[in-house]
Amino acid sequence: MADTRCIVETRRVVELACAAPSVRNSQPWLWRLGDHRIELHADQSRRLPLTDPRGRGVILSCGAALHHARVAAAALGLPAQVEYAPDLDRPSHLATLHLTPGEPSALAAADLDALAKRCTDRRRFTAWPVPDERLATLASTASAPGTQVLPLLDIGPRLRVELLVNRAVDRQEHGHSPRGEHVEGSDGLLVLLTERDDPRAWLSAGEALSQVWLAATTDGLSLVPLSCVIEDEETRSELHREVLGGLAEPQLVIRIGWQQIGRSELRRTGRRAFSDILLP
Repeated sequence: MADTRCIVETRRVVELACAAPSVRNSQPWLWRLGDHRIELHADQSRRLPLTDPRGRGVILSCGAALHHARVAAAALGLPAQVEYAPDLDRPSHLATLHLTPGEPSALAAADLDALAKRCTDRRRFTAWPVPDERLATLASTASAPGTQVLPLLDIGPRLRVELLVNRAVDRQEHGHSPRGEHVEGSDGLLVLLTERDDPRAWLSAGEALSQVWLAATTDGLSLVPLSCVIEDEETRSELHREVLGGLAEPQLVIRIGWQQIGRSELRRTGRRAFSDILLP
């Protein structure tokens, strides 16, 4: 009976993990289910060569799914220890979650609610700014190793990032830029940083993104990831050099704001069939 429960809830963990955000909704993950274990693999066939030549977006998206899986597992009473693959320079197998049957976490109900409600709402935010202290608190929720989320509270760096984002969007406007990536003056801005710029750092960045996004969802805030400024090597280089002083590697810019009360719920984007994301 216990084994049957574990099999059913292991599958449920993966289903919830697959609701994670991914760059341009690429959903570039594959999973292998085992006895009290789940392997996460990168599906490189989902990489978008024009905007993601190095595979940064693939691995970052998988990192978000990995954190979603950890949150789901804890909420379902299967807390997970994560074993990271030793060599991510040739990434396919990224990590293994080792599940231990137990009791649901203290925040299970809230975490499952955040996983269910999280979405990318690219509609224009209201003009009400997000208070600086709220941005700083949200940024502090990121705790993935080697990552930091920087709230842009000073006008100088904020304006520079706004210009870089909008320039990158304009350069990709002909068919490659996601809707809703232009920055408005009242938007809150965060920059997701890592110490290094390699696949392991990208995976951690994805975990940090998931941490911030679920916290924002719980707090009633809307979040839009701005990938264009990172995908464009020129604007990413300027962000790294001119805003960050070359001291950290930018992995994503994040737009934060409020959605209007009473707006209709968004139609959720489709997910890959479960059979398509399972490895034998």
